[in-house]
Amino acid sequence: MKKIILALGAMQPAEMDILESEYQVIKLWKEKDPEATLQNCKSDIQVILSTYNGIPVTRKMIEALPNLELIAQYGAGLNNVDVIASRERDIAVISTPDAPSIDTADTAMALILTTVRRIVEADMFVRVGKWSNGAFPLSPSLRGKTVGLCGFGRIGQAIAKRCQAFEMNIVYHSPRPKTELPFQHFDSLKDMAMQVDILVMACIGGDTTKHIANASIFKALGPKGFFINIARGSVVNIEDLLVALSNKEIAGAGLDVYENEPSVPHALISMDNVVLLPHIGGGTNETRSEMGRLVIANIMAHSNGEALISPVAA
Repeated sequence: MKKIILALGAMQPAEMDILESEYQVIKLWKEKDPEATLQNCKSDIQVILSTYNGIPVTRKMIEALPNLELIAQYGAGLNNVDVIASRERDIAVISTPDAPSIDTADTAMALILTTVRRIVEADMFVRVGKWSNGAFPLSPSLRGKTVGLCGFGRIGQAIAKRCQAFEMNIVYHSPRPKTELPFQHFDSLKDMAMQVDILVMACIGGDTTKHIANASIFKALGPKGFFINIARGSVVNIEDLLVALSNKEIAGAGLDVYENEPSVPHALISMDNVVLLPHIGGGTNETRSEMGRLVIANIMAHSNGEALISPVAA
């Protein structure tokens, strides 16, 4: 008899097909009565497949599954998983932290380019026929600008590599300096914001970083500074950002993430100096397939009594 996996969201079709060929997969998001489904099979579930955009793995759910052994997260972040509750039960948790790094860094670079060089505005300038009335206004150059990265893990370092190719200067803020890397470290986010032209949020989400980008940070960034967020919507106080943009306390913003996705404040949508993306960070076919294959490999390793490939540190 195949082992039962409780799936709270879907991976790519090819990876879901592989998973279903090896296991019995209960797709909870498709069940008419999810609570009844859980009650009927709660003792048989050993693995949860959770997704970054699916049903949350709550303490209540974890406590309802007496034989749960593994939570396999299809995503880099764990905002939707109660990791503390899982640790209390000695339930292993895996994620896919490396897979989205490259594409997310590319998205950050795209936002830097489109925001600073006003690419979206320029596109519209041509489409509505304004070019015939005169040239598009000049924009700042990227060359020589200083980029401050809030968060300097895999994604932050990948962004830094791309910025270097554009002859930009790199500094960063993180809990601990990475002395092996040749970039200036700032203990204070505010102090760093005062020294940069572009502030990029590339940190983790959660309580420790909630609203760390706020009015004081935008004031420090200044009227010529640009704000980019590819981290989590929760790291930004959106009201403070709206005020800073409206009052031209900062020059512009490029956002891929929002606190209440898919809801985006209407005030942002109406601003010309803002570029908005629908959380596409690591959203490529190749990355999503890689993430799915890693999830499956972890589940199979667990089933075979082998070491997990990408466990979340305790």
